[in-house]
Amino acid sequence: MSNNNDIAKPTVSGTTVTRDLRELDITTDNIYESLVIISKRANQIAANMKEELHGKLAEFASSNDNLEEIFENREQIEISKHYERMPKASLVAIDEFTHGKVYHRNPAKEQK
Repeated sequence: MSNNNDIAKPTVSGTTVTRDLRELDITTDNIYESLVIISKRANQIAANMKEELHGKLAEFASSNDNLEEIFENREQIEISKHYERMPKASLVAIDEFTHGKVYHRNPAKEQK
């Protein structure tokens, strides 16, 4: 699987797109294998996004926050909104897979 940290790609649509399933099994000849690869890549992307978001939000953590400081932190709100507007991990993974940007191999096929 690819370890690319380029999460927000401008070519990835932020909305759901109808796809031709025959496009997904071109490289593997098996739609289910393709979906497993896409699923694993989506999990990697989501984990990277979550880790990045928590890292940025941790800068705002304080041991003695009062209620007013929590509601008035505009930078924190903007960071959260930015991540909400980003394309979902599954959409990025599908885009990467269809454009050949995901490295994958199947050891079971290699043994035959």
